[in-house]
Amino acid sequence: MSEFIMPVGEEAHVTLLDIAEEMVTIFHISRAEAVARINQAWGTQSFDEEPTLLGHELPEHWAYAIYYVGDVPYWEAAADRSRWQVKEPPPRNSPAWTISPDA
Repeated sequence: MSEFIMPVGEEAHVTLLDIAEEMVTIFHISRAEAVARINQAWGTQSFDEEPTLLGHELPEHWAYAIYYVGDVPYWEAAADRSRWQVKEPPPRNSPAWTISPDA
C-alpha cells in the first residue's frame, strides 16, 4: 500500500516521493508531515494515468505550492519571505497522515 491516499501510477508515485523529499529538505519537516501535506492538498485527485500534470513542474515548485498560501516567488533570491504564510498541516487525526507523526 502506498503512503499516498490518492490513486497513483508508477511515475506519479516517484514524483510525489520527490516532492516529499524536497519538502523535508527545504522546510525541515518530517517525511510524515510532508506526505500528509501532499495527501491534504491532492487527496481527491487521481494520478494513476500517465503522464500527469505533475511532470510539468519540478518537485521544488510543487513543494512550495503545497507548503505556502498562494503563489510565492521562491526562485527570487531577494524575495521578502517574511510575508509568506505557511499553510496549516492537516490535523493529526486526519486520514492524510498515513505515516505516524512519531516515526
